Amino acid sequence: MVTSHPIQYQAPWFRALAQQVDLTVFFAWKQDAQGQSAAGFGHEFEWDLPLLDGYAHEWLINKASRPSVDVFSGCDTPDIAERLEQGRFDACIVNGWYLKSYVQSIRASQRLRIPLLMRGDSHLETPRHPLISAGKYLPYRWWLTRMNAHLYVGAANRRYLRHYGVPEARLFFTPHFVENERFAQSAAAARTNGAAAAVRRATHAGPQTTLFLFAGKLIDKKRPADFVDALAQLKRTGARVAGAIVGSGPLGPALEARARDAGVDLCFLGFRNQTEIPACYAAADCLVLPSDGRETWGLVVNEAMACGLPAIVSDKVGCAEDLIDGVHTGFTYPVGDVGALASSMSALAARLRDGRAAIHNAVHARIARYSCDAAVAGTMDALAHVGSRDRSTVRVPAMKETCE
Repeated sequence: MVTSHPIQYQAPWFRALAQQVDLTVFFAWKQDAQGQSAAGFGHEFEWDLPLLDGYAHEWLINKASRPSVDVFSGCDTPDIAERLEQGRFDACIVNGWYLKSYVQSIRASQRLRIPLLMRGDSHLETPRHPLISAGKYLPYRWWLTRMNAHLYVGAANRRYLRHYGVPEARLFFTPHFVENERFAQSAAAARTNGAAAAVRRATHAGPQTTLFLFAGKLIDKKRPADFVDALAQLKRTGARVAGAIVGSGPLGPALEARARDAGVDLCFLGFRNQTEIPACYAAADCLVLPSDGRETWGLVVNEAMACGLPAIVSDKVGCAEDLIDGVHTGFTYPVGDVGALASSMSALAARLRDGRAAIHNAVHARIARYSCDAAVAGTMDALAHVGSRDRSTVRVPAMKETCE
């Protein structure tokens, strides 16, 4: 496995795969707390869950003059070729191709005749000029069809790969997921130990108030100002709603001023780490993610749904087709249409008043399909498809307790 840096969403997948195959994960960069801040969080921190336990891993030598995971040249690790040759691997999984390290891994694997699997989450809704899209079609088609298998994370990603000519037989569903059970248990605990009530008190949301939550970096592509403006519209109608924002980033001060000028009931809760954020979900009634098409998935929706919340997302968010049913699990609306967002929030508030149990059951059923077990099963199917030099190292798992 070749990936950019330790990511909280990938570690459970690595740990579970390591129980099924002889896995080595190669990291292109050891990102520190300062790097997390530069990546858009606007806050220096380390993740408060172990990200390196339970699987073998190695650090590649990053020769980039300015190490980063945000630009192609930010991860430059030519030693991956030697590592792959020495490891005598049966397959190589790369997590995209937007970094130089990934391209180096792909080229080395092809030279060494190591079967290649790619997992990414690109979709066709990413905003691009039509001429750029047209110019990329043939090169992308040539490049993507050279992979032995693709681990697609959802419907939009699958459509992207089919658009560029990847055969159906090379597509394996390996969904984006979070640790559903951990989030559910933490949210349940927060509802009983007072942590969720404390968050709700901080937002001044009464028992009859619908509390909408935005969770994420405060950056342009997330469009958090749309959330503030929709709350302002609802306030003018007299709706009993309140808002909370979990996250930090460069837009923070401007958003606070915007909310203050509009007289919006909006509480800025700041950055919350992985063990802290379930209490925020538990306190809220619904998640809102207004992002544009650069939001290739939106894993905060998985987190919120694992905690029992429905979600309202723009129609350009990558997970919309997979997780949002337009009835019980939430609504979609045209990106940038604040009026439509406010209407969706009003409609969902009414549904929560009349059928909260049905919403909770539907959310639970939907998010159960996007799990660690499902991701491992798809990966193992893909490995079986591409074959290996030594079949004994690639065995199909009995999916019992892989991800616990």
